[in-house]
Amino acid sequence: MKIGIDGRAAKWYRGTGIGTYTYQLINSLNKIDRINDYLVFLPENTALDLGDNFHIQSVKANSDSNFWDEVKVENSFYNKNLDIYHVPQNGVGLSKNLDCYKTITLHDIIPLRMPETVSNSYLNIFNNEIPKILDNCDGIITVSEFSKQDIAKGFNFPLNKIFVTHLAAEDIYRPLNKKKCKEIIKKEYGIKEEFILYVGGFSPRKNITGLIEAYSLLSKNRRKNLKLIITGRKGISYEIYKNRAIRLNVENDVIFTDFIPLEKLPIFYNASSLLAYPSFYEGFGLPPLEAMACGTPVIASNVTSLPEICGDSALLIDPHNINELSNSIEKVLVDQNLRDKLILKGLEKSSSYSWNITAKGTLEAYKNIIKY
Repeated sequence: MKIGIDGRAAKWYRGTGIGTYTYQLINSLNKIDRINDYLVFLPENTALDLGDNFHIQSVKANSDSNFWDEVKVENSFYNKNLDIYHVPQNGVGLSKNLDCYKTITLHDIIPLRMPETVSNSYLNIFNNEIPKILDNCDGIITVSEFSKQDIAKGFNFPLNKIFVTHLAAEDIYRPLNKKKCKEIIKKEYGIKEEFILYVGGFSPRKNITGLIEAYSLLSKNRRKNLKLIITGRKGISYEIYKNRAIRLNVENDVIFTDFIPLEKLPIFYNASSLLAYPSFYEGFGLPPLEAMACGTPVIASNVTSLPEICGDSALLIDPHNINELSNSIEKVLVDQNLRDKLILKGLEKSSSYSWNITAKGTLEAYKNIIKY
């Protein structure tokens, strides 16, 4: 097969689920496939060392626009002969006049289900472009069985043309010396206490407000040497979360770190007492797997894709039930047997996912889409 891949997210959106997925998909296809020929559209300095069957077409940013506005600009296919073309970033930027099979990775349909939780810019792109993109593609790749069913229902797209390839934690996420990790966190971030960790975006669907409220319900004695660390780039919702912490009198105990470089995230996971991930909606949800791969206990929501991805390797809670979340945090902190069980099952669960499996499933999806 001659396979084209839009790899722009691998550089321009790195640090997000879509950026990680795009980077690791290209990287893993490169590891497992020396038979098919690839044309990959990549920004310069994407840090991918690709084989001879991978041909790079360099792309440059056209403006200071945000990622979604940038990738709306279609790649140039002058004199290119492809069997299939793949756009990993929800299909945004899929060329309309391309004489080959076309597929996209549609990670989720959050703008359809929870429009109030996404930016106006992306909501407009999703509402205006996704229906046309789906009419223009021959098959969809998605990241969970939950998303497969959700896409089929939301857009009346044939189930037999939707293919599931799970994501995985990157290799950097592994157990490290926890004492050393805590020392690094203390030295570089000034955090000397034990802490509960949240990793992810600041969207309202992530339920950060609920997590802060659940933390505030812990006893003062419990909170005395226990912080709540909320990572992620401070978005427009930051003031809402900060003010909620102030109203609950826990503003000195809830720490917003802002953006954490990718190489530092394994240190945070390893240094933390647990990861709390009470999201209302996920197409997949990578942070729980990343935490599990580091040997960190996980509390996650019992809705959307998270039960499918986590199974019994995380303590699953109703994200709408703040008392249940708070009680679960207390339980994981004090019950050593439960902690040990979650750590062991988490390591086993995370190891069952791999990017090579994702790449193999993607190749199978390409073959099946071409058959149709």
